[in-house]
Amino acid sequence: MNTHRAHARLAFRAGSFERGDRDLPAEVAVALSYNGSTHAVMLATPADLEDFARGFSLTEGIATPEEIESITAVELPLGIDLQIWLADGAAARQQARRRSMAGPVGCGLCGIESLEEAMRRPNPVPASDFRIPADEVLGAIAALENHQPLHDLTRAVHGTAFWTPEAGVIVAREDVGRHNAFDKLIGAVIAGAGDPARGAALLTCRCSTDIVQKATAAGIPVLIAISTPTSAAVRMAAQSGLTLIGLARHAGFEIFTHPERIIREDKADVA
Repeated sequence: MNTHRAHARLAFRAGSFERGDRDLPAEVAVALSYNGSTHAVMLATPADLEDFARGFSLTEGIATPEEIESITAVELPLGIDLQIWLADGAAARQQARRRSMAGPVGCGLCGIESLEEAMRRPNPVPASDFRIPADEVLGAIAALENHQPLHDLTRAVHGTAFWTPEAGVIVAREDVGRHNAFDKLIGAVIAGAGDPARGAALLTCRCSTDIVQKATAAGIPVLIAISTPTSAAVRMAAQSGLTLIGLARHAGFEIFTHPERIIREDKADVA
């Protein structure tokens, strides 16, 4: 399926109307099916679906990459059935967690059946010596602008990227849903694009608790977002050992948790 399509539109600018076309992103129903049984249906951009399957499986606590035996995307009249086959142990775990949900692009909790599940404590970030110079944080978020081709075309999708001090942006993913975009990125990283523990995830969207949960599930130590995080996301990041950076723009950024991973020349403390 195509990731975008041109649509006729009537634009009003400078006091007059103008006919033309506008490229809009595709939004397709994608069913994630495990061992023949549908687990979730998400509205997503029909690209990088194997990454989506791997990332979703890991961040939802269903399966590690090693427990996934095969992934097949089957195009159907109403959408795509992403057929994922799991090893026996993961299949049993998935059945225990199974839920039916229809996830609109703005929501990451549809179908959650308990407050405990929605606000589950994230995995602790493994201890390491990974550090980032402060000026390179600005360079990383600036580099993200060059890895959003679908956004540049449509102005209607979220972007994510994985960045390392040595190589810069090594992989990027886009989607109409911010959670989908992040799952696709995580899927690409754990498939071999990079070492999750030795880089930072870059986000064009706001950072909420479910984004923190996904990052810690993948073992990513630093999240850098161009928007502000939610209060709950900050508390969760602090508990898990995740360095959470928000409002990362060309002029600067704000560190909300675990500033020890950011190398600062002035050694100023975060209030």
